Amino acid sequence: MGDRTLNSEAISEITAREKELTGEKRPVAGGPTAEAQKHANESVTAGVISDITQGEKHVTSKDGPVSGGPAALAQSMASAKTNPVPAHTGRLDSHTISEISNAESTLTGRSQPVKGGPTAHAQAHAGEPIDSQTLHDITKGEKLVTGGARVKGGPTATAQSELSKSRS
Repeated sequence: MGDRTLNSEAISEITAREKELTGEKRPVAGGPTAEAQKHANESVTAGVISDITQGEKHVTSKDGPVSGGPAALAQSMASAKTNPVPAHTGRLDSHTISEISNAESTLTGRSQPVKGGPTAHAQAHAGEPIDSQTLHDITKGEKLVTGGARVKGGPTATAQSELSKSRS
């Protein structure tokens, strides 16, 4: 989905997220997948996002998009177009902290970071190089949210991966 167009891969992901919302085996008429298909192979613009959001509202009966839902995916695609992923710096920059936050959300099932968790520790070191101290602090936060365990692919691993990518 790196090209920011509603290609078949992007529409498949929108469909998967719609199915998670609805519990249905197939996309719903007038839902986000149907709206996305109207814009197949187009760039993701504000108008496209609006249409997908309207489709999402149709299937959820909510006033706005659901966190992690089809409209959020479209917004993320558009955002990635205007805010490309920065170079790997080996620092706790906004992109790396966002990835740590995503890893934390996966562990906790919550959209907001936990007080004293890995995201909070990473934010305390914002802009600093990733080193043994920052990794130690992020690990301390990770253990808080996991009950003492480190998790493969978790927040600490995310920071370590960023550091490794910056060195290659």
